[in-house]
Amino acid sequence: MPGFDFSLHNRNLALHAQGVPLPKATSTGTTIVGCLYDGGVVIAADTRATSGPIVADKNCEKLHYIAPQIWCAGAGTAADTEFTTALISSNIELHALSTGRKPRVATVMTMLKQHLFRYQGHIGAYLVVAGCDPTGSHLFTVHAHGSTDKLPYVTMGSGSLAAMSVFETQWKSGLNKDDAIKLCADAIQAGIWNDLGSGSNVDVCVITQEKTTLMRNYITPNKREQKMRNYKFQRGTTAVLNEKIITRQDISKYVTVHELSDNDAGQAAEKMEVDS
Repeated sequence: MPGFDFSLHNRNLALHAQGVPLPKATSTGTTIVGCLYDGGVVIAADTRATSGPIVADKNCEKLHYIAPQIWCAGAGTAADTEFTTALISSNIELHALSTGRKPRVATVMTMLKQHLFRYQGHIGAYLVVAGCDPTGSHLFTVHAHGSTDKLPYVTMGSGSLAAMSVFETQWKSGLNKDDAIKLCADAIQAGIWNDLGSGSNVDVCVITQEKTTLMRNYITPNKREQKMRNYKFQRGTTAVLNEKIITRQDISKYVTVHELSDNDAGQAAEKMEVDS
């Protein structure tokens, strides 16, 4: 399986040594969860992406497609989760075409853990992998170093402790579909309200043997309401203490001023070169 290209690594180190700051990676901050139920599996995620203390994206997608019946939720470095899942999705499609059968969740897990272990955690992708295949419904977690877990309910990300508290108190075996969706949504909301790295909306994905249903913005608890006051003020509200008018003669001390006629203006403007 192809890897990543590090040909610009030495160039970036040299630039950094000369004082050029390296760009900050966008992190998904994140609360992601998954839960098995009778007949399928549910995964859910929040939609906040952060760059240090700044919210970079208030409605990003953290539920990634791998195969029609196999999806994953990603936490960690946003670019790593996006491109790692895209790479595995491409390879699993080629594998399915080669073998002539539906892809298995175990095959996805093997590809993911081998790929992540090869880079020793430098690919910051923490994933919850869920899917249905001919062997049943499956739910896994994959850490950036390549370790995996197989559990009936899982949480990952900076808000995972808040989400796990909901699962530990409310989860029970034999859940139906609606209960599993509500449980996952409640767990994500616990992360949204109790973790600064998580926020905005709740995305949910329900996977069964027959179909996959992606519910984007299933719950939107942070809708932007209309402001209570209008901050437009009438002209003259603030007193003008002094006024100074700068004439063309004054400004010509610092810059050269040329007046152009309408014909000259068209000639002075930049023209776009078009291939003939």
